[in-house]
This record gives sequence, structure tokens and C-alpha cells, in this order.
Amino acid sequence: MGGKQGSAGNVIAALCSFFIPGLGQLVQGRILRALLFFVFCGTGYALAFLAFPWIIAAIIHLWAIIDAATYKS
Repeated sequence: MGGKQGSAGNVIAALCSFFIPGLGQLVQGRILRALLFFVFCGTGYALAFLAFPWIIAAIIHLWAIIDAATYKS
């Protein structure tokens, strides 16, 4: 699906990552990166009661969205 930056595939991947961190990377075929984003964000959000991990998870989630949107195959 990849393609150039701003392509329809990247927009769809970014939307997927918006809802589930790492899903956009999975749609693009980048399995390891998808797994890492999912695990780190999921862990951070699961520890939201500690405040600090939640902030880091939110930053990683934003990074996942940007990464999916700007991917160049």
C-alpha cells in the first residue's frame, strides 16, 4: 500500500494508527514496527494511573500516526 507521502494509502494508515497504535504500520506491511508501537502504547495506556507513562504513551501514539502518514516505501 505504501506509496509517496500524502498518498491515499498513507492517509488510511494514519487513520488506522489514530484508532489503534501500530495498525497503520501493519496495514503498510511493517509488522515489527506495528508490534512495537502497539506494545509500547498499550503498556503506557495501561499504566495511565501513574500519569508519566500515559504522557509517554500519548507521544508514542502521535509518533505512530505521523510515522504512518509520512512513510515512503
